Amino acid sequence: MHRLWKRATLQVKRVKRPRTRRERPPPVAAVYPNHVWAYDFVQDQDMHGTTIYILTVMDEFPCEGLAIAVVGATSAEWMISVLTQLVARYGAPAYLRSDNSAEFVALAVQALLARRQVRTLYIDPGCPWQNGEEERFNGTVRDEYLNLQCFAAAAEARVHLETFRHHYN
Repeated sequence: MHRLWKRATLQVKRVKRPRTRRERPPPVAAVYPNHVWAYDFVQDQDMHGTTIYILTVMDEFPCEGLAIAVVGATSAEWMISVLTQLVARYGAPAYLRSDNSAEFVALAVQALLARRQVRTLYIDPGCPWQNGEEERFNGTVRDEYLNLQCFAAAAEARVHLETFRHHYN
């Protein structure tokens, strides 16, 4: 094949395709309490092997954990109920930072945030450092609590994690 290629004097032309780069807004840093909230999920299992999902919500300026909610299966309706309770308690933030997972980009969640005039800040895929404060909080929850405990059910985890959140704050 190589000999025929050389005899026909064929060449491989490398075509450089221009990369399309979209303009990204500069990252928003929290400058006062209730300015930027961040939320994300942590997964764990109970002693029976059932997956439990833990939604952590924090205010980035004082690095305060606002909520650690535990559920057996995630849904947009559940996320809306958690966010509604937090907004009723603390007031609506100016921004809400998260990744692009299905629960965070659900139309129902987007509609709630639009009604509350909360703007979303999505991090780039594969760039967890853009949500560094929340990732650190999740790491603390994992290292200082979840790795040391074994829960019988999601209800038990809910009670213990709320106690941990108060201790963390």
